[in-house]
Amino acid sequence: MTRTLSLPALDPETVVREERQPYPPPHDEALAGKTRQALGDALGLTQFGVNLTRLAPGAVSALRHWHSGEDEFVYVLAGAPVLVTEAGEQELVPGDAAGFPAGSPDGHRLENRTDAEVAFIEVGTRAAAETVRYPDSDLVLVKEYRAPARRFTRADGTPA
Repeated sequence: MTRTLSLPALDPETVVREERQPYPPPHDEALAGKTRQALGDALGLTQFGVNLTRLAPGAVSALRHWHSGEDEFVYVLAGAPVLVTEAGEQELVPGDAAGFPAGSPDGHRLENRTDAEVAFIEVGTRAAAETVRYPDSDLVLVKEYRAPARRFTRADGTPA
């Protein structure tokens, strides 16, 4: 059956899948095998982001990180990703959720260690200013209020 949806509804499969590599070298290939569909952007949302994210076998969601000013939430739709946090590792399955409050220094990421694709929804606030710390990678992402772009530094503040 073919359906046509009009905003405010949409079929997620009509949203372009993108593969981004936002990190500076030597981390600029870290997200190979990760794609996302920016559903929130496609729906015109401005206060929080919603992505449908997929990890191919062997792919990861991000460098392990935590946010100073943004909450983050994930809900697993398919597959069995491993959630890696400061406390250790645990396998998630469809229907499981995880949340990371702003300012909690619990570096986290999802890893696909299986032979099947992982799919999950990620939701996060869009703060005007934000600092993201990557404890395993000596990286910090700085987004300043009214600044035109994000920038990466090392933990000591020198350019990355």
